Amino acid sequence: MTDARLLGADEATFIAAVRSGDTAQFALITERHRRELQVHCYRMLANYEDAQDLTQETFLRAWNKRESFKGHAALRTWLYRIATNACLDFLEKRNDRTPVPSELPDPGSEVPYLQPYPDWMLPEDPQESVVARETIELAFIVAVQHLPPRQRAAFILRDVLGWPASKAADALELTVASVTSALQRARVTMREQLPDRRLDWRSPATHELSDDERSVVKSYIDAHERNDLDGLMALLRDDLRFTMLPEPGTLIVTAKDAVDGWVSSGLFQRGYDDWRCITTTVNRMPAAVLYLRTPDDPEYRLFNIAVLHIVDGKIAELTGFDVTDKPWLSLSATL
Repeated sequence: MTDARLLGADEATFIAAVRSGDTAQFALITERHRRELQVHCYRMLANYEDAQDLTQETFLRAWNKRESFKGHAALRTWLYRIATNACLDFLEKRNDRTPVPSELPDPGSEVPYLQPYPDWMLPEDPQESVVARETIELAFIVAVQHLPPRQRAAFILRDVLGWPASKAADALELTVASVTSALQRARVTMREQLPDRRLDWRSPATHELSDDERSVVKSYIDAHERNDLDGLMALLRDDLRFTMLPEPGTLIVTAKDAVDGWVSSGLFQRGYDDWRCITTTVNRMPAAVLYLRTPDDPEYRLFNIAVLHIVDGKIAELTGFDVTDKPWLSLSATL
């Protein structure tokens, strides 16, 4: 085994814990990496609950394979390799983890298994590449889902995390040439899926919401609570892209059609017109958590999370997540 004196502190302590069978020390060391590994699994799977499960699976596999860690690579790298392959194994067994064509003539597609990622679960002191806003926003996560699993892994390891080709090839048990080819194909797909977005994921990135975004989400909440359809409509871009998840077939690409659909389904009508909302952030994006009080109910109950992509003071994309009777992301079930 590699001489512990030549290793980093984490690697040396990890090897010592393996040699002594110290499960508590093993858990303490690996737990430091939980949040960034969970973000990695989320990018691979686009589902917060699955990412939690696969992170736990990563730690289980790490324990079972603990004797294989010789310190030739950083412990963090070794754990990422296990997490990546755990996600690939998961995707191989799940045919429902690919985008499906929308019912509209628009060539877009839907990702019904998409879930938002709560900002409070992001690493507290992250490396820039791990949680750069441009690589955690919903549009990016959806775009990545259009990549075949191994292309997806190669793209995330190389272009998001900035791993060298040889390191990514080792993690994926592929040749450098295969990883390079997969990455080139992945970049083409990402350009098609995100034509108006920055595609250099390793350049300086933003983290914080702008004043413009904070103002729009405040106005969105105010319009909701006042049942002000005109005010709500004024916040939406004409070419709004609206999706309600997890239900398939809800992709709508104009503001008018979206608002007409909300009204025809009963929203803002009697029984669905008493709202209270709070602001939050998910995927480093502004979001409104909507609570509804129905007649004869003394409490406002968790109803929907609306995640907003704001461009030039208007809502360009609105992704709604149905959370009725599903207390989630540590949100209160009632107000």
